[in-house]
Amino acid sequence: MSTIKEIDLEGLETLSVIEKADRFNEWMYKTIAPHCKGKILEIGSGIGNISKFFIDDKKEIVLSDLRDNYCEILRKKFSNPVIKIDLVAPDFDTQYANLLGTFDSLFALNVVEHIEDDLQAIANCKKLLKTGGTLIILVPAYQWLFNNFDVELEHFRRYTQKSLKKIIVKNELTVKKLFSFNLIGILGWYVSGQILKKKTIPEGQMGLFNLLVPIFKIADFVTFRKFGLSVICVSEK
Repeated sequence: MSTIKEIDLEGLETLSVIEKADRFNEWMYKTIAPHCKGKILEIGSGIGNISKFFIDDKKEIVLSDLRDNYCEILRKKFSNPVIKIDLVAPDFDTQYANLLGTFDSLFALNVVEHIEDDLQAIANCKKLLKTGGTLIILVPAYQWLFNNFDVELEHFRRYTQKSLKKIIVKNELTVKKLFSFNLIGILGWYVSGQILKKKTIPEGQMGLFNLLVPIFKIADFVTFRKFGLSVICVSEK
């Protein structure tokens, strides 16, 4: 079993760079928001890059993270409830008994790839949902893109639509939608991580990407969201 670093410096640096990419964050928010209804739980809120959009839109959302430093940042930024959750805690059912079956929607963006036992992570997400509740999972795509970024961010793996669907179905969740996100992002990830051997996303690259988001949206649309830097699955309990 791997250990989690108490302070995730590389992750914090990456989240801080992405925080400034307002168009990109809004794009991701608008992609998942239609599937988030009722009482919502965000797993792995980080520093609140996506959380802020839900809060600005007056959604009923509870924020969470595994690391204490991120929970502290979230509490300083927002008035919404913030809880610490370990998706693979050995005593999950006991530790989070008050949360089981209480949420209408749960989303985890770029979280499951950090967890060695991803099957158990999804199983515990399911336990937090009401019957008929919706689970939205976003993970990085394609193992051939695994590079320095993934190592520094402590990713165990990358996924395909097929491999993500497999762990969802194994947990007896019903897949409603399965699609890819951010086709052109593949190029930036490959060049910076594979060729230039960067360890974190360059701020200048993210800034350029942010400016070009309208073009990237078109790319996803015309390719029917079949390929992308990320895979998204929407499923129902």
